[in-house]
Amino acid sequence: MTADETVARRRLRETGEEAVIRRDPLMPGAFELVVGGSPQSHVDLGDPGALFHDYVRRIGAVIERLRMPGEPVTAVHLGAGALTLPRYVQVTRPDSEQHVVELAEELVPFVTGTLPLPAGTRLTTHPGDAARVLNGGDLAGLAHSADLVIADLYQGTTTPAHLRTTGFYRAASALLAPDGVLVVNVADDDGAPALRAHLEALEPVLTHVVLSGPASVVTEARAGNVVVVASASPALLGWLPALRAAGPHPGVVDPVGA
Repeated sequence: MTADETVARRRLRETGEEAVIRRDPLMPGAFELVVGGSPQSHVDLGDPGALFHDYVRRIGAVIERLRMPGEPVTAVHLGAGALTLPRYVQVTRPDSEQHVVELAEELVPFVTGTLPLPAGTRLTTHPGDAARVLNGGDLAGLAHSADLVIADLYQGTTTPAHLRTTGFYRAASALLAPDGVLVVNVADDDGAPALRAHLEALEPVLTHVVLSGPASVVTEARAGNVVVVASASPALLGWLPALRAAGPHPGVVDPVGA
């Protein structure tokens, strides 16, 4: 990283990690958030509807299937990053009600002070550990009403063990409307140990589970990111043709156990 690429930096008290926002040298108007030396998020300020990373584009494809096109939704983001997906929800579904839960209380104001949110964004921040926030009543008003809950929770490159338990997913799914969906980003090593742990925790909670990711990750258990989409509603399975068509390609979108 050269000095002219760095836009802002801050040491996060809660984690001790340094957060850095730097310009993307190949994409004018785009920026990357790096936390503790690990790239976390990519944002195109000129076009917040443009998603960069494979797994984020796959989550975007899920968001497109919610309700009618352009209709506002209620979304809960567990893990803030650079707020790439809250920006995407706002520009594709204006007037959506959004909430973000973030352990590092300073991260959201740091990000929005450097990379402003799209005009009209309705985003409420809930600082604290995601498990504590879910179980502490902070989001009680959203019970059984959220269209979307996204879990993208990492310290470095690993999801803490207490954020991939059946109890955690039960608390997260309690926010969902009957046809709402839970989306989990799983970054994994060869052999898919993290994916197996997440699926084992999810199995008692939500009946219908779909995996979306590169074929090397989903079918060959190679290192990479896979998106887990889960719902109590079988309507999720009706989304499969559209999710497969949306890509990114090449990739796999299949129900668990298929």
